[in-house]
Amino acid sequence: MKTSCPLFRWQAWAGAKRIMAWSLLVSVQLLQPDFASAQSFQTVNMAIPAKSFQMVIYPVAQQKGYMKEEGLDQRVIFIAPTTSIQAMLGGDVQFTGAGTSALVSIARGNTPLKVVVATNDRVLQWLVTRPEITSLKDLKGKKIATTGVGAVATFMARQVLTKHGLDGNKDVTYLDVGQGNQLAALLGGGFDAAILSVEQRYVALDKGMREMFFMGNEVKNSWGMLATTDKLIKENPKMVGGFVRATIKALRYLRQEKEGAISAMLKFSGVSRQQATRVYDDIIGTFTRNGVVDDETQRNDLNIIRQVTNTNETMPNAKAYDFSFAQEADQQLNKAGWRP
Repeated sequence: MKTSCPLFRWQAWAGAKRIMAWSLLVSVQLLQPDFASAQSFQTVNMAIPAKSFQMVIYPVAQQKGYMKEEGLDQRVIFIAPTTSIQAMLGGDVQFTGAGTSALVSIARGNTPLKVVVATNDRVLQWLVTRPEITSLKDLKGKKIATTGVGAVATFMARQVLTKHGLDGNKDVTYLDVGQGNQLAALLGGGFDAAILSVEQRYVALDKGMREMFFMGNEVKNSWGMLATTDKLIKENPKMVGGFVRATIKALRYLRQEKEGAISAMLKFSGVSRQQATRVYDDIIGTFTRNGVVDDETQRNDLNIIRQVTNTNETMPNAKAYDFSFAQEADQQLNKAGWRP
C-alpha cells in the first residue's frame, strides 16, 4: 500500500528477527522518500551514527532527488558504529558513515572494507577546558573526559599535547565517560577538560568554558568517512558509483547553498536556526570539494589507526581507501557543468 508522507518520515527498520540480531542497536529509523514510484528503485540502506552536521549530506542526497537520479531508494538508519560494520558485512546495510570504525576493523581483522568518500578534511573535535585552565601546560596532572581511552580522537589529543610540550601519554589522565557524556562531565566540575563535538562545544563555550584548541587545526586527518564492503564494490559497482555520485552532488549542494543546507539541518536534527547557522558558518570550510583526501592525510589516518589497534604493521593506503568512484563522479560532474 502506498502512502503519501513528508520526506523526513521515520519508520522502524526490518522486522523482529533483524532487531534481535542487532541487540546493540539503540534506535533504528528510516528516511523514506516521498516518491510514488519508489518501488522501481533499488533500496540502499545507509547507516549513520548520529544526527551531526556532516551526516546531513545523506538526507540531502535523497531530498534533492540525487539518489533517485541514480535509481536508488536510500534509507537512512541510525546504528552505532561497530554494529553498523557488522550489519554491512551481513548485507543488511550497504554503506556506513562510521568510516573510522571501518578503518579500525580493517587494521584489526583484515576486514574486507573500503572508505570511498571523505566528507571532511579536518577533524571536527575540540579540546575544551574549565575557565581556570589558561594554557596547555596547565593540563599537567589533570583529567580529560573522552569517549574512550582507545578512541581515535583521544590518540589525536595525545599527539597534539605532545607537540605542544607535554607528554601526551603520561602528563594527563584520559577517562571514558561514555558516548555523548563528555560535556556533562566537564560542566559537572569533575573533569578539567573534555574532547567535544561541534554541538557540545557551543554549549560549553556559552557556559563559560575555554576552547583550548580545534583538532582540525592541529592534525592533518580526515573525518566523516563513508565506507562500504569490497564485496559490494566487486559485485555491484553501479550501485556504489551511483551512491557516491549522489553523495558528491549533495556535498556540492551543502557547500554552495547555505540556506538550503541550514533548512535541511533543521529538519534532520531539530536544532534551532541559530544553532544550525552557527554550525554551518564554523565548519562548512572543512567539507571536501570532491569527497577525496590526499595521500598524506590517508597515511596520517592509518598511522592513528595503527596506534589505536596497537600494531606495528604499516597498512598501505590502497588497502583501506578506494576513492576511484568519487574521483570519477567529480570528473563527470565537472565535464557536464553540473551545479546544484
